[in-house]
Amino acid sequence: MNRKWKGASCDGAMVLLLLGHMTTALEVPLDLPQPPTITLQSPKDYIIDPRENIVINCEAKGKPHPSFSWTRNGSHFDLDKDPKVTMKPSSGTLVIDISGEKAEAYEGVYQCTARNEHGTAVSNDIVIRQSRSPLWSKERIEPVVVQLGVSLILQCRPPAGLPPPIIFWMDPFFQRLPQNARVSQALNGDLYFSNVQMEDTRSDYICYARFPHTQTIQQKQPITVKVLDNSPAGQRRPSFMTPKGTNSVATVLRGETLELECIADGLPTPDMSWNKEKGDLPSGRFSFHNFQKTLRVTEVTEADSGDYRCTAKNSQGLAHHVITVMVKAAPYWVGAPRNLILAPRESGILTCHVGGNPKPTITWSVNGVPIENTPKDPSRKVEDDTVILSDVQTGSSAVYQCNASNEFGYLLANAFVNVLAEPPRVLTPPNKLYQVIANNPALLDCAFFGSPIPKITWYKDQQTSILNSDPYVLHINGTLEIHAAQPLHSGKYTCVATNYLASKENHVRLEVKEPTRILKQPEYNVVQRNSKAVFECKVKHDPTLTPIMSWLKDNEELPDNERFVIESESLTISHVTEADEGTYTCIMNTTLDQDSASAVLTVVEQPDPPTDLELTDQRERSVQLTWTPGDEHNSPIQKFLVQYEDSLHQEEAWVNMTEVPGTKTTVHLDLSPYVYYSFRVLALNDVGFSDPSLPSKQYRTNPAKPDENPSEVEGFGIKPNNLVISWKELNGLQSNGPGLQYKVSWKQKDVDQEWITETVANTSQFVVSDTPTFSAYEIKVQAENDYGTGPTPEVVVGYSGEDLPSAAPDSVQVEALNDTLAEVRWEPVHLSAVRGRLQGYKLYYWRERSLHKEDSQPEEAQVLVFGENKTDGRLPGLHPYSLYSLDMRVFNGKGEGPPSARQQFETPEGVPGQPASFRVTEPSLDSLTLVWTPPEEENGRLTLYTLRYQPVNTTSELGPMEEIILSPNETVLTVSNLKYSTRYKFYLSASTVKGSGPTVTEEGVTIMDEAMPSRQLDIATQGWFIGLMCAIALLILVLLIVCFIKRNKGGKYPVKEKEDAHQDPEIQPMKEDDGTFGEYSDTEDHKPLKGSRTPSNGTVKKDDSDDSLVDYGEGGDGQFNEDGSFIGQYSGKKEKDTAEGNESSEAPSPVNAMNSFV
Repeated sequence: MNRKWKGASCDGAMVLLLLGHMTTALEVPLDLPQPPTITLQSPKDYIIDPRENIVINCEAKGKPHPSFSWTRNGSHFDLDKDPKVTMKPSSGTLVIDISGEKAEAYEGVYQCTARNEHGTAVSNDIVIRQSRSPLWSKERIEPVVVQLGVSLILQCRPPAGLPPPIIFWMDPFFQRLPQNARVSQALNGDLYFSNVQMEDTRSDYICYARFPHTQTIQQKQPITVKVLDNSPAGQRRPSFMTPKGTNSVATVLRGETLELECIADGLPTPDMSWNKEKGDLPSGRFSFHNFQKTLRVTEVTEADSGDYRCTAKNSQGLAHHVITVMVKAAPYWVGAPRNLILAPRESGILTCHVGGNPKPTITWSVNGVPIENTPKDPSRKVEDDTVILSDVQTGSSAVYQCNASNEFGYLLANAFVNVLAEPPRVLTPPNKLYQVIANNPALLDCAFFGSPIPKITWYKDQQTSILNSDPYVLHINGTLEIHAAQPLHSGKYTCVATNYLASKENHVRLEVKEPTRILKQPEYNVVQRNSKAVFECKVKHDPTLTPIMSWLKDNEELPDNERFVIESESLTISHVTEADEGTYTCIMNTTLDQDSASAVLTVVEQPDPPTDLELTDQRERSVQLTWTPGDEHNSPIQKFLVQYEDSLHQEEAWVNMTEVPGTKTTVHLDLSPYVYYSFRVLALNDVGFSDPSLPSKQYRTNPAKPDENPSEVEGFGIKPNNLVISWKELNGLQSNGPGLQYKVSWKQKDVDQEWITETVANTSQFVVSDTPTFSAYEIKVQAENDYGTGPTPEVVVGYSGEDLPSAAPDSVQVEALNDTLAEVRWEPVHLSAVRGRLQGYKLYYWRERSLHKEDSQPEEAQVLVFGENKTDGRLPGLHPYSLYSLDMRVFNGKGEGPPSARQQFETPEGVPGQPASFRVTEPSLDSLTLVWTPPEEENGRLTLYTLRYQPVNTTSELGPMEEIILSPNETVLTVSNLKYSTRYKFYLSASTVKGSGPTVTEEGVTIMDEAMPSRQLDIATQGWFIGLMCAIALLILVLLIVCFIKRNKGGKYPVKEKEDAHQDPEIQPMKEDDGTFGEYSDTEDHKPLKGSRTPSNGTVKKDDSDDSLVDYGEGGDGQFNEDGSFIGQYSGKKEKDTAEGNESSEAPSPVNAMNSFV
């Protein structure tokens, strides 16, 4: 924001410098009044897709929020007249529905205006144009016939599209035509041949044009080229096909990309080169393309003007062409105007510094109106690209527009002037933490706002001195900089913003951290292909920072391959290939800094396969193999691997035969009978095996009797009365000859009997039937072929099949250890009854029913499995107070035996669950009715319910707790003597002899009955009622006198005798031990009645209203029978409706007295 000084005595250059700094310091918070600011708008040249709705963006901020309007082609655009056009809510963005319409109907120049009471901002002129992808005009293209060696141009000339299409040449199968230094595509899309060859003859030269907006492709008719060689052109020096002549001119705009092209013919094909006369090509911004025929310069500047020479050269000579480049410039910002915030009577300037070639014309507007058309303002002065404001007044806020234009374009900027007086604000978040690495700059922000501009001062920790000297630098935007922060600079910093209206301070913290350093760098690594490469990278870092290790390969991300594993201090590459060679860089990043180190990985190659395999010294069962090694590839050969193929028994299956040291190239091979051998050799070095060599000539051996018997012989049963004998058959190499068979022999172990033998072929098992259950057998299998039998076979032991166990475990006993756990014991089953291999015991148990629910259904049985050596076990997770049944079974590999005798046991009681439901109903002035249902899981016999309650005030604070013990068969209770219009919280739990279960809570609120006083007043005005109340008052007076006399005597009241006269069990209070109500003593005036419980109608008195006879005698609320017993505790009615909150000792009103007896 530009701010101008008060007074005119300061040096102008210095003021502008300060104002430039302040431009970025202040921004008006959105809660303060401010003119509109455009925050989003569509591009100036907006090409739309005709298949989609048109969205023209225009967003702005301001206080109050701006309203929006549009112009189209310089005239007001009335949105209400076009139902296809809508504006987004709280936005100026237009949405044009073009369904059913032609998009070109909405082409034009649009401009958005955002205004509020403080000013008006405008957008750029937004030119809306529809993208176009026209069809190629139909034409008949004659074949092109040329002589060998001449130059040729195939023209493309695509239809003009918006934006222009992308050109490429392909065949009908969408394969790009080959291009090279001789044949290439020019910038205009034509295909140039410096000289044609016979290979250029073809009939499918097709030019394709792709239109990027619509993603459509159009193609030209195929062009046929026929090259003749009856009169070939001779060799010639280069000449330029484009551009023509020796000189040309190119114009480019500043900031755009310059493309210069030179294409020459000639034979042989010329080579192209470029240089800039009187200077060098721009470093880092130029590149060559299209086989050196195109020079490209990016981000063009004025310095790129000048003469560029392209040179075409072949063996016959050379040619030059000079392109003179002129750089023009559309307007560009040197310094765009910035928002200006001024306090009343301050001064400031708006500057609009632009560059361009030719020099742009600058015009100013205020709130969208040319400044020359606005009323004259003595506080404003316009000097070309500057607006000077002095002694501004409240209410003079406005938005200024600067427009800079020349023949190549324009720039438009909005900058508001906001006049307001505002005390300082610090916008940097309070207590912000800054972390920097030691010896690096630390920048502590103090972003602020205020008008006039506040003065910023900084303090550290508890110091009172201002930080404005070395090593501290205070920037004009409020930032405090420490050039090279050290640990001693850590601490708490305070910035204070002050202007004449107020002061505001903010605190931030600075932590200076240790730098990250790599202590052990990765080292040069030479590894073998398919092996593992490990790079170590050990790092030291500040312990309070979290490090993140990353690695690069050749300065790029590692391949996305699971072979690359990054750990905390290393990189591991598994199964290394030649493609993994390169430079690996370890980078250790923290949130504040990083360090890196690199190392090179070299991968050595596997050897070439051996050659020239030769068989010598050929015998009946041996042969000698010789070969020539292949290239080692810089890794010595460690060994050779000899493999063979048996084409008689298993063709195309190569089997490893032997290994030979890498220093030898000959080996003596032992052979098997009846095999058609072919051999090959592989070489191994540090990298791995080579490819196999070519096979040797075939070598055949003669048949013989077997040298070995089948392996893996075993016996087992699959039925209770059979034995399956199985073995692994001999392969073709082991058979030694044709007619291979197996002699299978067996006999029962430890039984005096002869071997039984059967001969089988082409199988790997034999089944013996009618065997005893699970009996041991001796088994042997011998191989034989047409040339004899194999060696004597080994004898193995197997077992016939199992059957289900025939007995159950004995003496099954069960004992409940607690309410959820039981223990079971049993006697093991005799092995003869197992009839197989004992695997364990299965215990089936289930809950028959709950002991307090006679009609409950049995649950599904559960199973516990115990090991074969176990004779006891435990049953966890049982339900309390339940009847369980169980039985036990032994099992083997065949299955389970019969169950044992069923046993039953009971689990003891446990604590109950919470009441199944609990709700508060029938609220009244001073009572609430509670209704509940027993727990679903009682887990025993319920002994009682415990109800506790307490009031809850409006701030959710809880009052004193009251408790009531209830019998287990009660499910309804009315709690009385509560305060009206008060919330109460109730806690209810059930108990068994094992204790109390979980608590359920509920809340209820008493009501306020506004009609009650009026009803009482109406009754009190009746004459009969007045007489009745007088009689009642006299009776109460007598009772009070009697009570007073008794109390002074210290007597006791035989309450129990009066209770016995009632003969109503519902209303008789009981002691905790024997159900009697203890005699009342005047020494316990302020204690609750022990063992008190609710009467049959569920009403309860509060502790402070039913404890003391003094309360009843002096408070006017107690009612007594003639014998002195008090009926207020047991009558089931309320006696203190109107006395709540009134502690007066006066006699009760007639109305209240009447209510006590009703």
